Amino acid sequence: METANDSTGGDFILVGFSERPELELILSLFVLTFYTITLVGNVAIILLSILDTGLHTPMYFFLRNLSVLDLCFTTSIVPQMLVNMWGGNKKISYAGCMVQYWVALALGSTECVLLAVMAIDRYVAVCWPLRYASIMHPRLCHLLAAASWSSGFANSFLQSSMAMVLPRCGNRHVDHFFCELLIIVKLSCVDTGPTESKMFIARLIILGMPVSIILTTYVCIARAVVKMRSAEGRKKAFGTCASHLMVVSLFYGTIMFLYLQPKDNYSQDQSKALAVLYMILAPTLNPLIYTLRNKDVKKAVRRVLGKEQV
Repeated sequence: METANDSTGGDFILVGFSERPELELILSLFVLTFYTITLVGNVAIILLSILDTGLHTPMYFFLRNLSVLDLCFTTSIVPQMLVNMWGGNKKISYAGCMVQYWVALALGSTECVLLAVMAIDRYVAVCWPLRYASIMHPRLCHLLAAASWSSGFANSFLQSSMAMVLPRCGNRHVDHFFCELLIIVKLSCVDTGPTESKMFIARLIILGMPVSIILTTYVCIARAVVKMRSAEGRKKAFGTCASHLMVVSLFYGTIMFLYLQPKDNYSQDQSKALAVLYMILAPTLNPLIYTLRNKDVKKAVRRVLGKEQV
């Protein structure tokens, strides 16, 4: 039996849903289906927003960033998850595990901040429509997107560095379907209380600050909409914010319940179920939410298809 206080090297065992083998096949088909839809939907949004000049606006610039995030995020988890479900080998290398939890945390953190940036964009569009183009100019949009990505990766670097130095004493069974940072921390054979407290504070900041921005902007938007005399104006304002609100509710609803719940209420089965919603279902629904009721996207599709037919 391995007892050395190793913190590097060796393979991890992703337990996943192996305790319920009858569920694995059904779940793998579910995951594969939604992963395929995620790839198609997000690639379509990225290509449309690049090819059609009518979508060269701040809103679709940030939406393109969101689609890139969702693509990278699911791809960092789902292929390995499917390999483990379809084969008897549940192993993942130490390096692979480290990269997986670092990338997943970085992209998830980036999305937290990006959704707040998108809320600011909607605030300017509704509350300052005549100055929207001058305020949300391309340089500011690129700076806000860069701030989202850099803060997300900085948060991941900070938390991952804390986890990497903890000794595991040969503990390699990860009770999840991917290398989730908190599970890796719990494999340590030393007191992880101080480390988990620091990570909780980091999670609270990366979640709390964007949520505060989103709530503040939508309070301002709601006040502006109430003051509108035109019913058509109120309808247009609601339409421009509805998709973002749905995405925010889906994303933050699952992630806050998953990562900010008290330890006493922590259930690993519950965690796995919520993780599937957060990591598999949400990236699939995002492009559908933004396109099904969006007239601009529908027009862009017709324009792009028309060019291809000529």
